[in-house]
Formats: sequence, structure tokens, C-alpha cells
Amino acid sequence: MGKVRVALVGCGKVGALHAGALRSLPEAELVALCDADGARAAQFAATYGGRTYTALEALLSETRPELVLVATPHPLHAAPAIAAARAGAHVLVEKPMAASLADCNAMLAAANENKVLLSVVSQRRWLAPVQRMKSAIDAGKIGKPALGVFIMYSWREPSYYTADPWRGRWDTEGGGVLVNQSPHHLDLLRWFLGPVAQVSGYWANVNHPTVEVDDTAVAVLRFRNGGLGAIVTSVAQKPGVYAKVHIHGTSGASVGVETDRGATFIAGMTTITEPPLNDLWTIPDEEHLLTNFQREDRLQFAAVDPMTHYHALQIRDFVDAVRTGRQPLVSGHDGRAVVEVFAAIYQSNLEQRPITVGR
Repeated sequence: MGKVRVALVGCGKVGALHAGALRSLPEAELVALCDADGARAAQFAATYGGRTYTALEALLSETRPELVLVATPHPLHAAPAIAAARAGAHVLVEKPMAASLADCNAMLAAANENKVLLSVVSQRRWLAPVQRMKSAIDAGKIGKPALGVFIMYSWREPSYYTADPWRGRWDTEGGGVLVNQSPHHLDLLRWFLGPVAQVSGYWANVNHPTVEVDDTAVAVLRFRNGGLGAIVTSVAQKPGVYAKVHIHGTSGASVGVETDRGATFIAGMTTITEPPLNDLWTIPDEEHLLTNFQREDRLQFAAVDPMTHYHALQIRDFVDAVRTGRQPLVSGHDGRAVVEVFAAIYQSNLEQRPITVGR
């Protein structure tokens, strides 16, 4: 079986993560790049290879990729994803899927109409401590998952927002901490507890006065299974503390992961220096395993490049889905559900009422 031909749209900081991850996958080949800035695309190609384009239509017609990775700014995800789907290419989009539900719906419709796969990057599902939690929950080891808590105390320097002209503005980023830094963990909450039914929330800008968007948000969730959720997410704590997801079950047992220590990493600007670890494990007769889990995960962290390793695992899953015709672990509907949650938090803050979702 030959290599899956991959094209990358967006040659910025996140695009470099995907290109670096692709290098480690013998089953995939980066054949083409597209960026509105031709000079940037050429510089990118000098490092990662591939033919360069400034027009996606030309790339699609001339190179005919089987898979297109979209790594543009969030509000610009829909157009290339739809164009790729219409050209018959499967599509993997950086998180969040889009900045609006309308864009998500258009992307899903294009994928469905053209019978291609659509997925959204959520590489933290492949973290060993996260996979461990999912296995324990699915096995019923905590009873029914009843309470999920996501807390992120992180930080973004003012220079982060000036590094790219689209950052920190409603029209070019689509939002702040909810849109940019929180989708991974919102996805994990849904993965562990299932679909969300109702959302009530607030957002604020605590200490980034030159930025239009939220740097802090809080919310409460009700899940369709009857479970409850709580979110406190912020990039206003200097220099950053941690990001955690804890799941508590009806048996009284709990499992948790600290996905990030300190400020969450910034693609192309910082590196990941601390391993993700299970920080909570109270399943009866398994409490003693926590120390072993942490030891295993520290050893694994030291043996891989954490900047690209988990992206590579997700891309490999998607490439295998393309080859076999199965669904990828993260679906386009999963990506839309995350957008629906953060959109509902914004709407709840605006209208000062709970918002029903997932109808």
C-alpha cells in the first residue's frame, strides 16, 4: 500500500507542528503546501518539502492529495476544508473546528455530500494518562461518570497577541481562551461524560487590556446522562499553574489528569517541558497504581518529542481511517460539539440565561 498523499494549508506555527509530525509517519507523504504568503510557503518547503501554492484550487487540481491538513487561523478553517472535500480529499482540521456553528455545519455538509472523512485535531486524547482514564470509565470502574471538572490556570504574555495580527480580535480569532486554549479540554469532558445538554457561563478579560477577547471564562454544564460539569479556564495567571481534567463517578471513585504544568505550550513559541500525568486515581484496590502510572509517563515523555508525538499519533489514526474506510477516533461531529459548547458560553453571558445545546 502506497503512502497517503497529504497537503497542508497554512504554513504558520501550527502548520510546522503538523509537518514535523508527518516526518515521523512512513505511511504519509507531504506533497504540497498552500499559504497566502508565497515567500513563507517557500521557506516552509525548504524545511519540510512539498510543492508550494498560494491558491488552494491549483494545489487540489494539480497534486490531487488524498488528505488535506488545515492549519489556518480559526475563522479561516471552513473555506479550505470545504474546497478540499469537494475535490474528494479527506480533511483534518486544527482545533477548534471553526469559530462559528454555521461554518461547522457547512464543513460537515461538504464532507457528507462528497463522502470524505472530516476530523478535528484533539491530540490530547492520545495522552497515556487520558487513555487510561477513558479505559477505566468505559469499564465502569468509577460507576457512572457524574461530575467532570476542567480547570486551567495559564498565562499569555502581551507579546503572544502581537506575534500574529489575527490574535486577540473577535473578527480574526473568533474568541479568546474559550476558542483558542480550551477546546482540547472541552473535548475531553465530552469524551468522558458524553453529549452536553445545557450550558450556563460567563467570560471576562481580566488583565489583557490591549486584547478584545476573553482571557477568562467560567461555566457549568449539564450532560445528557444527567451528569454535571464545571469549567474554570483562564490565561490570566502569570506565569501559569496547570490544566487539569477530573472525572468523579457514582461509586465515589475519581480519576484525573494534569495535561499541562505551568502555561500551556504555544506552537512555534514555547516547548512542552513537563509530562502529562494522572494526578488523581481513587478506584478501589487501584489507588497504589498512581505512582506507577506517573513513573511510566515520565519515562515515555523523556523518550519522545512531545511537541509532535501526539499530533503524529492522531494523524496516524486519521491516515489509517482514510485507508480502511473506518471512522477516526475524533469525528467532525465531535469538533462541532466543542464549538457548540463555547458558543453557548458566549451566548449565555450575553443573554444572562442557560443555553440548551445538542438538540
